Amino acid sequence: MTEKAVRQIVQQYFPPELQQNMLQRTQLLGKVQEIRCRIDQPLLLRLQQGREVEAAACVSAGQMQHIFSRISQGSAYAWEEELRQGYLTLPGGHRVGMMGKGVLEHGHIRTMKYISALNFRIARAVPGAADQLLELVKAEDGTIHNTLLVSPPGGGKTTLLRDLIRQVSDGVPRLGLSGMQVGLVDERSEVAGCVQGIPQLEVGRRTDVLDGCPKSEGIRMLIRSMAPQVVAADEIGTAADVQALEEALQSGVRIITTAHGRGWQDLCNHPALGPLVQRGFFARIISLHWQAGTMILQCEGDRP
Repeated sequence: MTEKAVRQIVQQYFPPELQQNMLQRTQLLGKVQEIRCRIDQPLLLRLQQGREVEAAACVSAGQMQHIFSRISQGSAYAWEEELRQGYLTLPGGHRVGMMGKGVLEHGHIRTMKYISALNFRIARAVPGAADQLLELVKAEDGTIHNTLLVSPPGGGKTTLLRDLIRQVSDGVPRLGLSGMQVGLVDERSEVAGCVQGIPQLEVGRRTDVLDGCPKSEGIRMLIRSMAPQVVAADEIGTAADVQALEEALQSGVRIITTAHGRGWQDLCNHPALGPLVQRGFFARIISLHWQAGTMILQCEGDRP
């Protein structure tokens, strides 16, 4: 799955001379997590656990322009909102971060020009990735606990979240977990990888996806319109997000979400999430880290 996705991205967006350099590394393509391009710097393939492989000695300004033109479909203006946020989402849920010169308006970034760096983050579906996690979050009443997954960027949160949503939605008979109605707010189109509203990545047959909608608005909209038993969202962090989560809890739904950080202390120091965490909103706070190539899940439980 990952190798096929990487091949498609390389063939669709990169110029022929860079395609050849990457596609000939067939033994690495299935392990690629990121493709990093910087003008006048080597083209790097970032593999699992941060290992990097140089796929080209230098990316020229012309090559960068070729790549950006392909991902923006030749019209940077049409993607102005995405450029303001610093990323584009490709079909399949793959996310392209970008850096360049910010164009300011009233002191805020309106768009970006002179793109000098791109980072393709490869979305991957890993069936079974959340097996161990599910054992931790399943509640005794056959539902799930309110759960927060935390790790630094690139730590695997989204992959775990996607498979956890799938299993909660479809049900896991061996654990006594019946399928639940799940509402997913996929603000950046990374979890379900929707194309024209249709998920390209498996998120379960009882999952309704609200694609490209801000989390704070989307959570409320899902509760009003789809009556979910579980609401899921990736990368909660703003005060508006937190307020929407509190309202969801008062509506009787369960929550699955993620946040950036290295563990309990980082969450407690977070200006928006900190009070929520310390009040025991999440019955399961699970931090992710890697050790000798293996993902380790550390459950914080419910701290007072």
